[in-house]
Amino acid sequence: MSFDALKTRLPVRPSIPPPAGTVETSVTVILAPGANGPDVLFIRRAEREGDPWSGHIGLPGGRREPGDASLLETALRETREEIGVDLPRAALLGSLDDLNPSLPTKPALLIRPFVFGLESKPAAQASAEVVESYWVPLSSLAPCEGTRRFRSRASASRFPASASPACRRASSSGA
Repeated sequence: MSFDALKTRLPVRPSIPPPAGTVETSVTVILAPGANGPDVLFIRRAEREGDPWSGHIGLPGGRREPGDASLLETALRETREEIGVDLPRAALLGSLDDLNPSLPTKPALLIRPFVFGLESKPAAQASAEVVESYWVPLSSLAPCEGTRRFRSRASASRFPASASPACRRASSSGA
């Protein structure tokens, strides 16, 4: 699927004030051409005492600051601060559904993912917040079958993996 086709399927959602006490955050899902379709950029956060996301693999992004006019502005600012990449607004394809993870020891979170499609892979720089970055084929993130092990600091569990549309098509065609 081309970035133009993806853009027609991804709306940019209006900002709706979250419930009181909710911490607003946003992340960028940065796509660029890879060998077998789009690749997505992941980062590994620096390990810092007291940081709940210390050492985690994730997406560039972070907490909305009072000077941010919108969650899109937050995503752009955080991406620039964390990996030194200025994302062009013209590359915005849209946003995914808001996420509201529930963490018993943390305040309520709202995470808005913004998707960007770039013609080439930018050179992401390490920073005080990010120690490395990785380009991962998007197709590798949704295995066709089986379970995946997810680890947290509290436990390790196995969950069924959801199949991507490409896997469902392959299984229905007998491939």
